[in-house]
Amino acid sequence: MSIRARLILMALLATLLVSLVISWRFVQDRDRAVSTAMQQLPALASSMANAVGERVQGTEQLLFGLARSPGLDTRDRLACSAFLSQVRDKYPQYTGILTIRPDGQLFCDSLRTGRNLDLTDRDYFKRAQLLTDAIAMEPAFGRLTGTAVLQVAYPVRGDAGELRYVLLASIHLAQVVMAQLRDAIVPGASILVVDRHGRVLLTSGELTARIQPGTSIAKSGIFKFAQGHVGGAAAEFVSAAGDTQVWAVAANPITAVAGIYVMAGKPQSLLVASANRRLAEAMLILAGAVLLGFLALGYFAEVALRRPIATIAAMIKRLRHGDLQARIPAPHPRGELGVLMQELNDSAQAQHQQRIAIEELNARLRESQRLEAVGQLTGGVAHDFNNLLTVILGNAEVLRERLGGDPKLASMADMVVSAADRGAQLTQRLLAFARKQALEPQIVEVNQRVADMDALLRRTLGEHIEIEFTRGAGLWPALVDPVQLDNALLNLCLNSRDAMPEGGRLTVETANAYLGHEYVQAHADVKAGQYVMLAVSDNGSGIAPQHLARVFEPFFTTKEKGKGTGLGLAMIYGFAKQSGGHVSIYSEPGQGTTVKLYLPRAGHAQAALKLTDGSMTASGGTETVLLVEDDALVRRYAHDQLVALGYTVIEAHNGTQALQVLQAQGEVDLLFTDVVMPGLTGKQLADQARLLRPQLKVLYTSGYTENAIVHQGRLDPGVHLLTKPYRREELARRVRDAMSG
Repeated sequence: MSIRARLILMALLATLLVSLVISWRFVQDRDRAVSTAMQQLPALASSMANAVGERVQGTEQLLFGLARSPGLDTRDRLACSAFLSQVRDKYPQYTGILTIRPDGQLFCDSLRTGRNLDLTDRDYFKRAQLLTDAIAMEPAFGRLTGTAVLQVAYPVRGDAGELRYVLLASIHLAQVVMAQLRDAIVPGASILVVDRHGRVLLTSGELTARIQPGTSIAKSGIFKFAQGHVGGAAAEFVSAAGDTQVWAVAANPITAVAGIYVMAGKPQSLLVASANRRLAEAMLILAGAVLLGFLALGYFAEVALRRPIATIAAMIKRLRHGDLQARIPAPHPRGELGVLMQELNDSAQAQHQQRIAIEELNARLRESQRLEAVGQLTGGVAHDFNNLLTVILGNAEVLRERLGGDPKLASMADMVVSAADRGAQLTQRLLAFARKQALEPQIVEVNQRVADMDALLRRTLGEHIEIEFTRGAGLWPALVDPVQLDNALLNLCLNSRDAMPEGGRLTVETANAYLGHEYVQAHADVKAGQYVMLAVSDNGSGIAPQHLARVFEPFFTTKEKGKGTGLGLAMIYGFAKQSGGHVSIYSEPGQGTTVKLYLPRAGHAQAALKLTDGSMTASGGTETVLLVEDDALVRRYAHDQLVALGYTVIEAHNGTQALQVLQAQGEVDLLFTDVVMPGLTGKQLADQARLLRPQLKVLYTSGYTENAIVHQGRLDPGVHLLTKPYRREELARRVRDAMSG
């Protein structure tokens, strides 16, 4: 029998008894841990549900008292709101308290918003109208606060039983539930609160980290679990990912009436954590016993064989578990074992370097995929929103013109136009971030463009901002959309101004730049080559390091609430990438921020590009226009405007119907078609229409062009596009352009 075999045999004999004891203790500890957790989870869920129930009972008493308070017996809306605000200050567990008139209109609220809000569609209001001295409950997300709340409505009636008003208190569910979670001794517990329809109201913990409040899980396994385990003991649930979880669902008569499921759960793996720790302690005892047994084998076997083999085994185990920084320290023994140790060290070093390279590539890929996914989502939303804005903006303009004799109504129409314009700017920024806007790149002298904006920037930023321009000599021309470049520069300067509320220095710098292969390897989605660099620097407050990685995300902002949309830098990022350029940012808190925009250099072959003349006076005509639009509201608006401009208009709601018109109709001078439509797209329709009528003029319109007529972010040559939302003047000008083109 070999020495190695004898060592193994002795180790087995020495550790057999200890192993049995350890196994027995492990099973006992695991059973106790599971039993304890099974009892803790239902108790935690019940405590949270009971807290909600107690808060509902307290709310009912509060509303009963408020209904008889002289502070609400007033027609003074401001006084009523002030009174409710004082009440709400005393009870911070409510996000708001308000009164609703019998017609469903908001009268006064504790937030003093002064808004006119129609609440007739709310279920709690409908049910409260039918009740007497009772409350109606409905979980929801507050219209005024956006927070998950439990709405408690109480009808206040007169002596004759008529409904005077409805008192509504919004219980802050997170505040009530999370207070119980903080007090409970259930480490690692997750919380899930959903309504009877499967809408998520509140989440907390590891198991619900991917579930967003406000989303629906009605078709998920966890919701079906909740429906079938109300009030029962904690039970196991296997998630869609295959991991086993333990959940308990509370039973409470009040939350049941309110339609709320309150759940507490933990990963099954956490239930045996204590047992695993005990196992590790026992393994230390086992290692000591094994060591004593090995010492008996003799000094020669210990030094010459067992220790080197154990060292190699430990190294291999660490490598198997992913520890590529593991090394066998020198000196190594002579002979084959020493050679094997060195080979293991060299292999671990090579794998460690490969892992670092792979992790860096994966991080860059994940960031690129995340931004691309957000871009696709925002682009799709912008398409539908632009259709609505086209109708709103166009009809508001018509109303403004027709109501010119009534200043009050005309002012209201102006407000609608202004709001629609702001919505159009928002969708334009969304499309810019999504890289879905239709760019018209031209040869641009960036120095001249910056000089032309000098007066505008000084007037916009204010006298408290000192502006300095540093224009690079011999600056190359850039190939970009000049209008979008102006918007990007203005947005960067406005961000710098906001970072210097007390005043400061803003520097606009231009220079030629070359991004080499080393820079490209460290930054995703960048091509090596020559660029025109436009930098905006300030000595303002700067940006915290933890926020720098997110500044280009849409809707992320470090400004105060209401001071920004969080789309400025996202728009700049999308514009730069869609133009074939790059953008970088450097900032230090308290020192300032520098944003560098790298624009693609225009090649010599592109020097023939000409600027588009947009100064044509809008006018109508008498030609025949075939209008193709799948959105009925947009189609009706476009039809009315074209008729008002003097054109003869033929309508079609899809591409197939439009082709039938072209086959049967006499003269058609212009095809005016939406790009994104079900069935035939606008581009496919135009291609087939020109087979029937080669001389037919085409004008496209869309709020989101996808890749039908825009490639690499640029309009195809010879394409006429009217971007939604559009005004009558823009419609008239683009129609004439298409007719004459």
